[in-house]
Amino acid sequence: MAIRFGGRHSPDMPGQPGAAAGRTPAAPRLHRLASRPKWVTIAATPFLFSAFFQAPLGMAIDLAAFGVIATAMWMTREGLAAEAAYDARRVARRPAIPRKLFGGILAGLGLGLGAAEPGSIAGAAVIGLAGLALHALAFGADPMRDKGMEGGDSFQRDRATRMIEEGQAHLAEMLSAIAATGDRRLESRVAGFAATAEALFDRVRDNPGDLSVARRYMGVYLMGARDATVKFAALYQRTGDPQTRAAYETFLDDLEKDFSARVDRLLDGDRADLEIEISVLRERLAREGVRARTGPTEPPTLTSDDARTMDHLLAPDRDQTSRRR
Repeated sequence: MAIRFGGRHSPDMPGQPGAAAGRTPAAPRLHRLASRPKWVTIAATPFLFSAFFQAPLGMAIDLAAFGVIATAMWMTREGLAAEAAYDARRVARRPAIPRKLFGGILAGLGLGLGAAEPGSIAGAAVIGLAGLALHALAFGADPMRDKGMEGGDSFQRDRATRMIEEGQAHLAEMLSAIAATGDRRLESRVAGFAATAEALFDRVRDNPGDLSVARRYMGVYLMGARDATVKFAALYQRTGDPQTRAAYETFLDDLEKDFSARVDRLLDGDRADLEIEISVLRERLAREGVRARTGPTEPPTLTSDDARTMDHLLAPDRDQTSRRR
């Protein structure tokens, strides 16, 4: 069994002040093919190395081929990340830019440039088209339609999307500010709070009707947390005061509890709505004359001591059959 090693100064150890026990930041959502673009870029390095042993025109073509392929793989990696986020959500918009499609086009162009020779334009075009087809087979296509938005209020969803984007921008600024301190435990602590805020974002993303209840948390409270984090990071870098650090961690604890409680209340509201819907449906069925069964739905079990084997159970049926004959 794996054992975690750590010391008194390790991040999130129980002896540290303000350590959040049992709090683990959410792992980033990675696509199952996220490592493939790296290997394709490595496979294109012969273009880079052979460029310096050619004439100036050939060198420029090979360098351009490697640069285009590397750009294609960067675009593809971004497309895979967008697809992973799309798949992880029950309600999601399609990516605004089909990055994997553009990555495939650039990959085909890069292969065509690398294979281009005087008088062989047609062959280079065929290689480029083959590269585009292979890219599509290796990485698939971009999500091309919205998910889980059928029959919803598009205006409300647009408002929720804008608020979520603003909240995520505040979280990114918090993480960037705390990273400047170089303290891994503080970075982990802020990442844990960011995971809690993301849970609220997911809740609003799935049900935009909750935006009116959660808007203050996604806007005013996150903006205040961002400002407090920026000021704390600047002060802590200069002074390293442990009291200031403890006060900031206590502030994060209180804020995270508030966000978690808000998510729980939203879920409780959903349960209450479900119970109301069930009770209304039961009343309507009752008015229509439909009654639920109150008696047993299964036949009574055999209690006779004589019926202990399959032959004993089938014996009465055999006797009745013989009498009929």
